[in-house]
Amino acid sequence: MSYADVNGLHLWYETHGSGRPLVLLHGGYGAAEMFAPVLPALAQRRQVIAVDLQGHGRTADVDRPLRYETMAEDVAALLRHLDLSDVDVLGYSLGGGVALRTAIQHPGLVRRLVLVSTPCRRQGWYPEVLAAMAGQDERVGERMRGTPPHELYARIAPRPEDWPRLWAKGGDLLRREYDWSAEVAALTVPTMLVYADADSIPVTHMAEFFGLLGGGRRDAGWDGTDRPASRLAVLPGLTHYDIIAAPALPAAVLPFLTHEVRAPQ
Repeated sequence: MSYADVNGLHLWYETHGSGRPLVLLHGGYGAAEMFAPVLPALAQRRQVIAVDLQGHGRTADVDRPLRYETMAEDVAALLRHLDLSDVDVLGYSLGGGVALRTAIQHPGLVRRLVLVSTPCRRQGWYPEVLAAMAGQDERVGERMRGTPPHELYARIAPRPEDWPRLWAKGGDLLRREYDWSAEVAALTVPTMLVYADADSIPVTHMAEFFGLLGGGRRDAGWDGTDRPASRLAVLPGLTHYDIIAAPALPAAVLPFLTHEVRAPQ
């Protein structure tokens, strides 16, 4: 477990295993511990670098808003601090947005990208999910005291009293409109999208996102010659909230990370 001083942030990260680096970026109001159920399977094959993003987990907040773009800059700065490039990045939900922005803003640092339960535009969430996001603020954070995410935060955060502040800043982030469709369509980083079949994101948006990456446009051919570099996995019997702990997740992701894929045309 270590800290890196990047962009005015005391950024926490930990490493497990050995091999080609795989960066893990957690979901909102969480920490690297979100990956605990799948970490052993991933660390058997890769050097895993799990990060606590700004204001989350062991990384104290600083005087700037929470934004996908600035958190992506933090991840890029950490990779440079560690003298790493050509790494794989896996992000879940909020962390998926950060992972996607990292690949968009710093494509030379990312070899392969895995996005778990992540849309490419804000309107990619179900309407009821957007409504819940819009209502997140300090009062909601207070009501979340005593829940497992709060108990973890209270145990590991440098300033546990910042819990309501995290919800206020998180709500501000989640209310902001974004649409990265054009930038996604221009990506050259081989990308895998992973969703639950009962996710917070409709299947129509999963297909839209996959199409932007070059997937779902034609038959791959009997020998797979026309298979796109992108991948799409919809894991059965799961939701947005338990996909991150499912054994099916590393089982789906590791072949994409370890096998050769054709570069996008």
